[in-house]
Amino acid sequence: MTSSLTETIFEVSEDETDGGYSANALGYGIHTEGETIDEVRRNVREAVECCFDKSEARPGLIRLHL
Repeated sequence: MTSSLTETIFEVSEDETDGGYSANALGYGIHTEGETIDEVRRNVREAVECCFDKSEARPGLIRLHL
């Protein structure tokens, strides 16, 4: 796993109709969701790992903007 000094920011919004949360990365096509904020955090980490293969530098910092 390669890490860099870049950061990725996810905008997290609550679905007031159905419940749960969705998260969208700013500047990347990475999207995920979860029933709780903790689940969204886990899913965001997994989505970032899946988006960048081992030869690409992954963001060193992931921020959630609620």
